[in-house]
Amino acid sequence: MLVTRTKSKIWVRNNNSPNFSCPSFKDIQTLFSDDSNSTYSPIPTKKPNIFHRVRRVNAILRALTNRPGPDFQPKPESTRKSDPLIQIPGAEKKIVIYFTSLRVIRSTFDDCKTVRSILRSFRVSIDERDVSMDAGFMEELKTILGKKTKLSLPRVFIGGRYIGSAEEIRQLHEAGELKKYVEGLIPADFSTCEVCGGHRFVLCDECRGSHKCYSEKGGFRTCTGCNENGLIRCPSCYYAPITLL
Repeated sequence: MLVTRTKSKIWVRNNNSPNFSCPSFKDIQTLFSDDSNSTYSPIPTKKPNIFHRVRRVNAILRALTNRPGPDFQPKPESTRKSDPLIQIPGAEKKIVIYFTSLRVIRSTFDDCKTVRSILRSFRVSIDERDVSMDAGFMEELKTILGKKTKLSLPRVFIGGRYIGSAEEIRQLHEAGELKKYVEGLIPADFSTCEVCGGHRFVLCDECRGSHKCYSEKGGFRTCTGCNENGLIRCPSCYYAPITLL
C-alpha cells in the first residue's frame, strides 16, 4: 500500500546556517543587515601615503621660503651678478622680449606665456621676438648676452636694459616693483599692421616661402633672401638689426 506524502506548511528556521549560501553575496548581506550601527562603504577610503604627506609638507615649506618678504626689493639679474650693464640700442622706450611659441619643452613654453601675459597687462609697447619664427633672433640674443652664456627663454629687456628671465619678472611683479620699470614707456599700439596682419613676417617674394629657388643652370639652391622658414621680416614692422655698443 502506498503512503501519500503531504507538503508541510511549517517552516523551520535554522539559526546555524548562513543567510546566503553563495559567498559572493556577502556584500548584499551586509547591506541588508538589521544592525543600524554598522556602516558599509562600497569604495574603501585610502589614507594618504606617508610619502605623499612628506611631499606636501616640502612643497609648503618651499613656497613659504621662496615667498618674498615685505622688505624684498629684487633687482635686475645683471646688477645682482655684478655684470656690466647690458642694453639694447634703440629700445629705450619699449619692452623687448625674446621667447618661443613652440611647445617642445612645456616648462619653457609656460614661462614664455606667463611672462608675455604679465608684460601685456601694463599696456605698453612690446617688441616680441619669437626665436621659433626666425633663428636670427637667437643670434641677436647671443650677441647681446655673450656666446658663453647658457641661454634659456624668455629673456626680457625693459627700456633697453636687460632685466632677466621668467624668475626675475615674477619676483618683480609679485613685489609690485615691475610697474616702476615700465613707467614712461610708449603706450601699446593695438592697431594691426596692414602688410603682415600683426604676424611680423611675410612670405619671401623670391621663393614664395619654400626656401628653395630653381634655376636652369644650377638647379635647386637655398634661397638667401629669407630665413629657414621661408619668411622675411615685415617691411612695415621691421626694426634695425642689433648692434652691441
